[in-house]
Amino acid sequence: MPLTVETRAEIFNLLIKALKDCCPPMVIAKDSKDTFEIIGNKPVPYGSTKKIIPGMYFASAVARKDMVSFYLFPLYADFDKFEGSAPELWKCLKGKTCFNFKKAADIHPKELKSLLSKGVQLWKKSGYLD
Repeated sequence: MPLTVETRAEIFNLLIKALKDCCPPMVIAKDSKDTFEIIGNKPVPYGSTKKIIPGMYFASAVARKDMVSFYLFPLYADFDKFEGSAPELWKCLKGKTCFNFKKAADIHPKELKSLLSKGVQLWKKSGYLD
């Protein structure tokens, strides 16, 4: 069954609410009709050239035609710390950091909050937050 405009909006809004709950300490980097992104609040060196960027990428939600994708970069940084902490959300994990949602019921707010909270703690420990 194709994803309806209403369902896509509901999923996207649930993810945005969870991401906004992380601000502060996180900072909103992008807020458009189909993308919402947050980053750390501290400028950090990045890449092989160690160019200073305004904040380390943390997470984003992207509304697509047939799903809403949710990216959580701390999973890439320390996957073992998160594994098993959100069994229902894990069913939607595609790849290492990307969750794809096609139904609002796939989003479990307590599990999402737990993942984001662990991510914020990891970003603090890694020096990406003041």
